[in-house]
Amino acid sequence: RKAYDCAHLDTIMRTRWMIGGLLAVPLVDTLLLLPLASEIGLLQTVLLVVLTGLVGMLLVRAEGRHTVAKIQQRVTTGELPTDELVDGGLLIFAGALLLTPGVVTDLIGFAASIPVTRIPIRTALKRYIIMPALDRRSEGFVSGNVWVGGTPSEDVVNLDPEEYARSTEDKDDN
Repeated sequence: RKAYDCAHLDTIMRTRWMIGGLLAVPLVDTLLLLPLASEIGLLQTVLLVVLTGLVGMLLVRAEGRHTVAKIQQRVTTGELPTDELVDGGLLIFAGALLLTPGVVTDLIGFAASIPVTRIPIRTALKRYIIMPALDRRSEGFVSGNVWVGGTPSEDVVNLDPEEYARSTEDKDDN
């Protein structure tokens, strides 16, 4: 019962942060567009917003075609297109942000659509969001973080994959 309450509370807090973030982005965009409009003019600001939307659409379209081609290539060779699928999700996210008027949404959208910045975003997304979520669902089987010999005791040492194989000299020293 207590574990359920903690998980439920965690879900509620995560939802509150998500709603707060979704409300903060338009507010920050508005607070940045107003001084920009007073500095360069209303017409130029509107043209800038429309131009970034059009350029963003073209960029996302081109990157989307490239990503679909990479997915097809990986599938025909029998490989799983995991990175390409994450890229596709990031491109959909980038397209939505680039169509939304604003400076902050355009910066985030361009960062998610340009390959040079999308690759580190994809890596961080996989490491900090996708893998932990899959680990929670599979009880550690995705990352290999499972115990196969009962419950862990205090004398158990976690090793990195490169430390699994020890030479006989290392064993003799102990």
